[in-house]
Formats: sequence, C-alpha cells, structure tokens
Amino acid sequence: MVTFIDSTPAKFFKEEGTYLIGINYDGSACYRKGTKDGPNAIRNASQNLESYSPYLKKELTDYHFYDLGNIGSDNFTGLREKFDKLVNFDLKKSKLLTLGGEHSVSIMPFEKYLQAYPNITLIQLDAHADLRDSYEGNKNSHACIMRRCLESIAPEKIIQYGIRSGTKEEFEWMSANKTICDNIDQLTERIESITGPIYLTLDVDFFDPAFVPGTGTPEAGGESFKNFIKIVKLLSTKEFVGADIVELAPNWDPSGASDCFVSKCSREILLALN
Repeated sequence: MVTFIDSTPAKFFKEEGTYLIGINYDGSACYRKGTKDGPNAIRNASQNLESYSPYLKKELTDYHFYDLGNIGSDNFTGLREKFDKLVNFDLKKSKLLTLGGEHSVSIMPFEKYLQAYPNITLIQLDAHADLRDSYEGNKNSHACIMRRCLESIAPEKIIQYGIRSGTKEEFEWMSANKTICDNIDQLTERIESITGPIYLTLDVDFFDPAFVPGTGTPEAGGESFKNFIKIVKLLSTKEFVGADIVELAPNWDPSGASDCFVSKCSREILLALN
C-alpha cells in the first residue's frame, strides 16, 4: 500500500509527497480500549488490498507515499512534542494522512494544517458530536476534539455528518450554528459549495457497526461504504489537503473485517488527496 521509510524526517521529505504517520494512543478512551493498535492493523490489512481503486480510477503506484512509522506516549503533552518534532515539513508542498489512535490525536495534524491554511474547512465524519469542553476532567479527551478545534476555527468552517450521539446541549449547539448535516444530500451540497482547502477527520464509528464493529464506542444507525465513496469522490474534485482516520480498535473484531474495511477507506483517502 505504501513505501515504508526511515522515520528521520529531514533526510527523506520530498516535495509533492504524501506522508503517513501512526499515533499509538488511547489514553482517554472511556469505553473500550485498543485504538492504539489501529495504525498497524490498517497497515497489515493493506497488504491484502489491490493498489487500484475502481471508484476513483487511480493507482497507488502512480504516486509517492512515505510511511513515517508510529509515535506513542502515555502522556498527551509528550505525544504532541513527538508529533511536532516529526511533522516539521511544509504542508503546502506535502500532504499528510494520520492514522489513530483515539480521536483526541486529530488536534495535532489539524493544528498543523490550520497554520498552513488559515481558511481551511474541517469536515467531521463521526457518530459522536465530540463538543464537550472536558470529559471526566480531561480537556484532551476524545469526547472533546471538536471543542478543541473550535478554539482555533469559526463554526461556519466546520461541517459535521453522521452524528447520532451526544448531549442535548451538543445537538442544540450544532443546530444553532448550522454545522450538522442531516443526510448525505445536505452534506454533498455543502461540500460542493466549499472554495478553498479541506481537511477531513474520519472517526470510523461513523460507519454502522455492522460494517465496523472494531471500534471503541460503536453506535447503531451509521453510514455505509457506498456513501463514504460518494463523499471521497467529491473531495477528490476539491482542494483536499489532509486527513486523519481514527478509532479503529482491532481487538474488538477478531474476524479482521474491520481492519480490512478501514484499510480500504485509507486507500481511497490517499488517492483522493492526490
């Protein structure tokens, strides 16, 4: 799926390349642990994927992908420091796909992209609103990721879709600020109207647990791969600059089907970025 390279960035970073980095962290997971194993599960499953996407009609081997390996820490601050040290390249010349790990880690790549593209639009595909200011006393909880993003981006630059779990206050906020889309047609209409760079954060509990049971907080009523492809096809026509995929917990699906499903999603995102 990708070319694995040495994780010393200064030696290998090339313009026009697309980089992957895994973040092995599930320190705030509040239900089922195991998302720290997600990055390697995605990589391992990718070995059984074809490199060609019949959806985007693109071939992985036509592009340059570089895998920077994984970072991990039991401490969120220490994790940020490792990420900042590794991802010190120009995101206007290179692109980045981050593999989680729990959803809290998404703040790290998103802040990097916000520095490069101050007018960026953030699209969240997720089952959960993640708008709490803190959860169980932790402001860096995976239940707070969108609130942390909102400290640096205006609500009108956020689009949320797939949300089907949250507090009354979170749903009232999304409705009042018009961040939430109720159906796929609303979402595609919003994406079509975007001018400027787009960043995608994909929490795999966005999908129905019938497709991806291997996640920390599954929620019934999720989306299908078919509609995901509809979204990715549309993103591929836009200024799609970066993404993360989070919350795969492979140990909760011993069949390995979740790993294969999410790995295929990562292939489509990689190709849509190029």
